[in-house]
Amino acid sequence: MSFLLPKLTCKREVDQAIKSVAEKVLVLRFGRDNDAVCLQLDDILAKTAHDLSKMAVIYLVDVNNVPVYTQYFDISYIPSTVFFFNGQHMKVDYGSPDHTKFVGSFKTKQDFIDLVEVIYRGAMRGKLIVRSPIDPNNIPKYDLLYQGI
Repeated sequence: MSFLLPKLTCKREVDQAIKSVAEKVLVLRFGRDNDAVCLQLDDILAKTAHDLSKMAVIYLVDVNNVPVYTQYFDISYIPSTVFFFNGQHMKVDYGSPDHTKFVGSFKTKQDFIDLVEVIYRGAMRGKLIVRSPIDPNNIPKYDLLYQGI
């Protein structure tokens, strides 16, 4: 399903998307097109893209094409989904140590829709961090990897 969503292929395109998407949540999925979990997530993103078109814009980003962002967001696990609103990085409290990105695939389409809606409404009120509406049992667990410490 990754062929249904637009791809950003270089740092300049990612920068342009972050700067130009206004009054909507920008969803960037960092991963690889041939990874099984990424394909599962892409399927959910593609199926919800039309429903969320008034609230969000979704792009796929290959981690190998933008090493600057891969390092900046500390993307150790793929897929990782990062959210922006009006050029501002939106953080979400998932009940895990990392609030900067969602790691793994969403269990259901509704989980993703609810999350984007909460981010959108929080951002419209000026919040930079929101609490995740997703059931904690549906959030993948992982250990943070700190490199170079």
